[in-house]
Amino acid sequence: MIFLPSFYLAPVEYYAALFHAENAIIEIQDNYRKQSYRNRCIIGGANGPLALSIPVEKPEKGKSRMKDIRIAEHGDWRHLHWNAIVSAYNSTPFFQYFEEDFRSFYEKKYRFLHDFNESLRLLVCGFIGIETPCSYTPEYVKETSPNTIDLREAIDPKRPSSYETQAYYQVFAEKWGFIPNLSIIDMLFNLGNETRLYLIKYPYIPDNLPKITNS
Repeated sequence: MIFLPSFYLAPVEYYAALFHAENAIIEIQDNYRKQSYRNRCIIGGANGPLALSIPVEKPEKGKSRMKDIRIAEHGDWRHLHWNAIVSAYNSTPFFQYFEEDFRSFYEKKYRFLHDFNESLRLLVCGFIGIETPCSYTPEYVKETSPNTIDLREAIDPKRPSSYETQAYYQVFAEKWGFIPNLSIIDMLFNLGNETRLYLIKYPYIPDNLPKITNS
């Protein structure tokens, strides 16, 4: 069993871990942290890695649980994110195959960030064929059992990843070289059905997991 956070179009390592787990628990009772994958994904564009961040409403209190974080409606972020995704991946081999399914998420308003993240995760899992049963924490889990892999703090854009992403085809590789561990959509749009074969071959094997400090 693994513990995972709720992420926006999470990086490859997240899905590599989820794919090989017998079951997963997604933590939604943790304190929301800024500048994390909770509201940010990183895609590969013509100018290199590009971070896309979803604006969120400022909590009334100093801290707020992930499940309570609301998406802010300023800045026309849906239009900006979708245009960035189209610009980055329109020339990839499989973008047109998945385009309409992803487009709908940027035409509909979701009130809570967690709902948006999880709806996208289910879509991605459906395309890849990830059938790992997932549940959500009813309260924050401070300590996990010894046979549980706790990845709630392990996957972070500000921390070097322990997942060694093996090179796969990327449209802009000639310009920037291979960029590892981007959002799962980078792999999906570039590899299509071969994404599943990649995740089968290269599982996530955690190393030196950080201690959980959230509460």
